[in-house]
Amino acid sequence: MQDEPAAPEILAAVAAFLRDTVAPQTTPLIAYQARVAANAVDLVARQWTLAPASDSAELEGLRALLGRDGSLSELNAALAEALADGTIAAEAAAPHLRATILAKLAVDQPKYSGYLAALAEKDA
Repeated sequence: MQDEPAAPEILAAVAAFLRDTVAPQTTPLIAYQARVAANAVDLVARQWTLAPASDSAELEGLRALLGRDGSLSELNAALAEALADGTIAAEAAAPHLRATILAKLAVDQPKYSGYLAALAEKDA
């Protein structure tokens, strides 16, 4: 496998092509669809770049909260059950949940005003 360009760089080039070349030179409907496609490609690039570290941090946080091992989906289900039955207090899980939500927003909606406000609050 070649080292360069890396997958995120290729995805960024595709998104830029859709946004900067295709969208301006076509019908309004196709331009809209090209922008939607570019946004989807940007999302995939962020997932490629950010998801491994955020998934690892989420798994680590779940293991610490629950005191056991398992897959991400198993431990998330166990946390939901523990919160529902009161085994784990919401206050105890809040820092983990907040960090997990911020990590997911970094991938899914990095320009979302609530996410940006939460980051500013976190840095203050």
